[in-house]
Amino acid sequence: MNDDAELLGCGPLLQSADSAQRPLRQQVFEHVRALGRVPRVQVAKDLRVSPASVTTITSELIETGFLEEVQAPRPGETSRGRPAVALQVRPGVHHVMGVKLSDIHHTAVLADLSGQVIATAAMPRTPGQLSVDMVAEVTGALMRQLCAEAGVEAASLRALGLGVPGFVDTDSGLVRWSPILDMRDSDLSTALAQHFDLPVHIDNDANLVTLAELWFGAGRSLSNFAVVTIEHGVGMGFVMNHRLYRGAHGMGMELGHMKVHLDGALCRCGQRGCLEAYVADYALVREARTALNLPDLETRSVRALLESLFSQARAGNPAAHSIFRRAGRYLSLALANVTNLFDPQLIILSGERMRYDYLYAGDTLAEMKSMMIETGRAAPKVEIHAWGDMVWARGAAALALETLTEQMLGASREMAAQ
Repeated sequence: MNDDAELLGCGPLLQSADSAQRPLRQQVFEHVRALGRVPRVQVAKDLRVSPASVTTITSELIETGFLEEVQAPRPGETSRGRPAVALQVRPGVHHVMGVKLSDIHHTAVLADLSGQVIATAAMPRTPGQLSVDMVAEVTGALMRQLCAEAGVEAASLRALGLGVPGFVDTDSGLVRWSPILDMRDSDLSTALAQHFDLPVHIDNDANLVTLAELWFGAGRSLSNFAVVTIEHGVGMGFVMNHRLYRGAHGMGMELGHMKVHLDGALCRCGQRGCLEAYVADYALVREARTALNLPDLETRSVRALLESLFSQARAGNPAAHSIFRRAGRYLSLALANVTNLFDPQLIILSGERMRYDYLYAGDTLAEMKSMMIETGRAAPKVEIHAWGDMVWARGAAALALETLTEQMLGASREMAAQ
């Protein structure tokens, strides 16, 4: 995943169908940010607008501190003559914070408007569900740590992006249900916005991993792709026409709660037969306790139990091997359904659990292909991205940057000026 936003840029490299509806200055700015460093003439060519219009707009963006000019000698160019001039997003301005709350530990990043990550932080998680006040306390501690490391005043932050597992209504900001929160229908965004006095944008954590791929990773040049996350739960994000698809109420793509077995295993959502109840880590541990005759008073952590289970599977223990094999079969069923429904160019399997290669062994991918509808098309490419935990927080920062850019340069700014 790209860590050098200044040179390589960040954000989607391809324009979505509704891009032309955005103000031209927003299109120009986002194009410069996506390419990292680009001459004016290239911007005009790519956006199919006149060079004069690009010159006028970029002059305004430079004057207002969004862009800056840099020398960018072409490959093989000699030192004689006037050096070529390119544009890039001015670094070190308009900071945002991205936070991922999880079952194990919380992570956070501080980024500027160019998308470059300036500081990172992590905090171990105490057991138990979180109240809104506890979320504010954790977020505040992460904010202080990030700002101290970066030498940035917390009061200068422009937006906060937050990722949580569960069902998030992105339109209202309500967290309808999350396994890590102590109440349903929590108005977490409003509470945090009032507490920190800055805009707060919340989304499902799988959507944020997908945004991270769209902004920094393999999805930057793709129009349609899926990201399936396997951690304590199972999630999915989907990019359609270069934009994250959330559904009518912002709560679509709940792959983990797709039913794969009627009246099957109990899921933590309260229903039975969900994919998550067979693939997520708590499901594997539940199977392990039975198959391996673990004592009821077993005190090892979920991570330690999974490591033990995986080691036994690798050593040839048939019970341990069968647990991963069954989970892999259910995963192949889910991936075949994703392919049949959405026909993605790429499926990315992401998350810490992807180091357990039994989940995506050759048998799993072959079985996925066997369950696809036979249309003559090739199966989508499947990639394994076992990024570190910061990828979730980077996606949260991308969410904050996306909304902040719209606020500062988009149609909302035009309407406010009228």
